[in-house]
Amino acid sequence: MEKKKVLILGGSGFLGNAIYKELCNYFDTYGTYFHSRRSFERNKQFFQFNLEEDDIFEILESVKPQVIISSLRGNFAAQIIAHQHLVEYIGRNDCKLYFLSSANVFDAYSKYPSYENDKTLSESIYGRLKIKIENMLMRLPKGKMGILRIPMVFGNSSPRIKQMKDLILNNEPVEVFPNLILNVTNDNKLTQQIHYLINRNKTGIFHLGSTDLVHHEDFVKEVLERVGKFNPIIKRVYTTNEDRYLAVLPKSNNLPKNLRFTYQDIIDHHILK
Repeated sequence: MEKKKVLILGGSGFLGNAIYKELCNYFDTYGTYFHSRRSFERNKQFFQFNLEEDDIFEILESVKPQVIISSLRGNFAAQIIAHQHLVEYIGRNDCKLYFLSSANVFDAYSKYPSYENDKTLSESIYGRLKIKIENMLMRLPKGKMGILRIPMVFGNSSPRIKQMKDLILNNEPVEVFPNLILNVTNDNKLTQQIHYLINRNKTGIFHLGSTDLVHHEDFVKEVLERVGKFNPIIKRVYTTNEDRYLAVLPKSNNLPKNLRFTYQDIIDHHILK
């Protein structure tokens, strides 16, 4: 049987590359990269793609993927145009699109956690961008798209952990939000979940984070204990006096038990380096 063709847009980024590594042994997997790096130039499965200058159609016509995963970052206007082109392509071809969205599509609602069918509303330009792209995908037949809403992502090689380590090593404070209640994930759990969705041809809206919630400050302190013998300077940032939520919890689209996890599982995954 021929392997499914998967194209990961933003395949050189932290999440895109983690997804590529998870899928490449199971599917005929391709990716795009923006900054030239030897490893990507040598890999015949990767295409150079500049979001602001290149047309995504060329790569789509060349690869003819059955599954596209979008983890694109960069210029917002260019992202919107690229996704308009993707929606056109998917409308005409036998192809699915999984879009990595964000908990920020709900950042205007801070009183409760958010579920798959809740109405989106955002106060941030990042959240509004994600909503705009989500709304484009909603016009596709349901069997052709997956909206994957993701909370804060951690993990040993994640930009968040790297940034925290750099701040500590430079004796600068690490900001925590004591009133922020969130759920979390890491690259490892997320890529396994995406693998499952592709394997089972699942579509619709999925909230891919821990099944429980934690305060940002408590979580960050515990993670920092795991990643090094630091004595970090913690700077508490209060944006409101009340607790506010930035959490995407599953209700109608639950994944199997072996793919569910708690925030403690995410903490435990950080290894003392």
